[in-house]
This record gives sequence, structure tokens and C-alpha cells, in this order.
Amino acid sequence: MQDIFEIENGGITNYYGVAGDPLVLVLHDWYGRLEPLAPLAQAIANQGYYVAVPDFFGGVATLSDASAESLVDQLNADAALAAIVRIVEDARASGSSRVGFLGFSLGGWLALGAAQLGIADAVIAYYSILDDASHGIIPAPVMLHIVEDDPWTPTDETDAFVHRLLDAKTTVVNHIYRDVKHNFANAAITDKVDVSAAQLAYSRSVLFLNDHLKGF
Repeated sequence: MQDIFEIENGGITNYYGVAGDPLVLVLHDWYGRLEPLAPLAQAIANQGYYVAVPDFFGGVATLSDASAESLVDQLNADAALAAIVRIVEDARASGSSRVGFLGFSLGGWLALGAAQLGIADAVIAYYSILDDASHGIIPAPVMLHIVEDDPWTPTDETDAFVHRLLDAKTTVVNHIYRDVKHNFANAAITDKVDVSAAQLAYSRSVLFLNDHLKGF
């Protein structure tokens, strides 16, 4: 498709901050690793984190929903999870004693899935949940940023996911955002971004990371 384009450093994980600081993996949504993730990652690194931003689409991205769906259809989820595990292992070997995941939509789903492997100390998922079939134990605190009336995260399914987390004794914080769209935190998607909601979610996320990754 013509609206799929190549990105800088395609297929290579971009790193920000100092190796050995607590690791935060920032996982892109279904559009791919778009440019606004770079300043976001740098901002998190400036808070004292070592930030990794992998590329799950092999060097391409898009601004189109139709093309994004095509990219997701081609994604090898097992390979993506394996890549996350490798990044965590490498960072821990370099001195990162604590690990957090922050994922957007597709990236949130991957973050929640990878956290079930017991490799994270905190998980933040934007507009993403796990259904009953794919949900296991998540042995780490979870923060959710959920859009009200979002067909990707229906209220009944979100409530069921939260209840499953609580039943498994997982700490969960569920923030609901009203009058915004799915992908409200992606500045590259101009018809969906909501700057105020994105800034609020970012502030909440940093506080959550600080609470669970620092001072241990």
C-alpha cells in the first residue's frame, strides 16, 4: 500500500537514557513506531529511566487505519513477545533491576501479554485489555488508560478484565477518559489526538512508574 512508509532505524530498537537505570519499554500501536514516540521516550528517560522503543513492523509504519490493520495482520505475535523478552534480559544484564512496560493499543496488548511471563514490575496499557482466552496471571501492578465507549475496549469486557486482575490479587488502576477517541495519545494521528488527555495520561503514567520502579 502506498500509505505505508519506511521509518528511521527500521527493525532496530531505539534506546534513550542511561543503561542500568530502570528499564521502560515503550511499545507502539498499530500504526507502527511513528516519530512522536521519540520525544515521549526521551521525556521518560529524562525522569531517570533507560527506555527501549522496539519496532515490531520491520521498518515500516502508516497513518492509515486500513494499512495499520494490514500491518497487524502480518505481525508475528510470538516473535514480538520474544523480542520483548530479549530486551528485558539484555537490560537486566546491564544493571536494570526493575522493568516497566508502557504500550499503546497493540503495544498495550503485547505489554499485558508479556507481563504474564513474570518479567515486568509495572505495566501500563493504553486503550487495551486482554480477553478471557488470552488472560493469565499478571504478577505486576497494572495501570489502564481506557476510552469510554470504545469498541476496542467495551465497558463490559473492560470490567471483566479488571475483575479478573483483582481476583488474582493484581493491583490495578483503571483510568477512564471521556469524550476522546481511541489513540488519543498518538500525536501523529491528528484526527484522534487529544493533547489534554494525553498529557494527563502521561503524568499519571510517570507517577505510576516512579512508584513501582524506583527506590528498590
